[in-house]
Amino acid sequence: MTVPDAARETVRTLRDEVARLHGELVRNGLVVWTAGNVSARVPGHDLMVIKPSGVSYDDLSAASMVVTDLDGVLVDGDHTPSSDTAAHAYVYRHMPEVGGVVHTHSTYACAWSALRTPVPCTLTMMADEFGGPIPVGPFARIGDDSIGRGIVDTLQRSRSRAVLMANHGPFTVGRDARAAVKAAVLCEEVCRAAFLAQQLGTPVPLEQSDVDALYERYQHVYGQG
Repeated sequence: MTVPDAARETVRTLRDEVARLHGELVRNGLVVWTAGNVSARVPGHDLMVIKPSGVSYDDLSAASMVVTDLDGVLVDGDHTPSSDTAAHAYVYRHMPEVGGVVHTHSTYACAWSALRTPVPCTLTMMADEFGGPIPVGPFARIGDDSIGRGIVDTLQRSRSRAVLMANHGPFTVGRDARAAVKAAVLCEEVCRAAFLAQQLGTPVPLEQSDVDALYERYQHVYGQG
């Protein structure tokens, strides 16, 4: 399989965007060394663009991004795809509304994942972006689509755009790759704030009616439309 002619311009654009978005993970302190990855679905085609495995963030470029099909098979590129490719591909196959997936090992989100404890919805930012608590998914080993299955099973029972895979770290989704990166940034921020709040006392969860109202406003009213 090769990239269809009809998809080549879109793939070129997404390669550039996905490469740049990895810089946002670095800028926001969400990744160390070569851990973490961003991917983007190629609209209208069973393809995705994703980071290559084990390549330094300093060395990432549009040309180094790889294209796979939605079974994780390399279609175009000079590098081996990310070790999380199977997980990303599973999400795209089973959540057609998702256009971008991000995985990091950000510190505070990983700490909550080690506790296997959902992050309680105690902040308006959480209600806005995640619509409630950030859930915890099951532990799964890297290497096949087990992580992807855990992500999908968990997120399909939640409004959250983030899931903390047990003893692993956060995965976030969005309508496109940029939205998934935004969710990853906000996930780490609310995990950090929730941790600090617990050091000060007992955080008070928001009422469900307030969570619903905040989520509705942020999703449909906030911003420039």
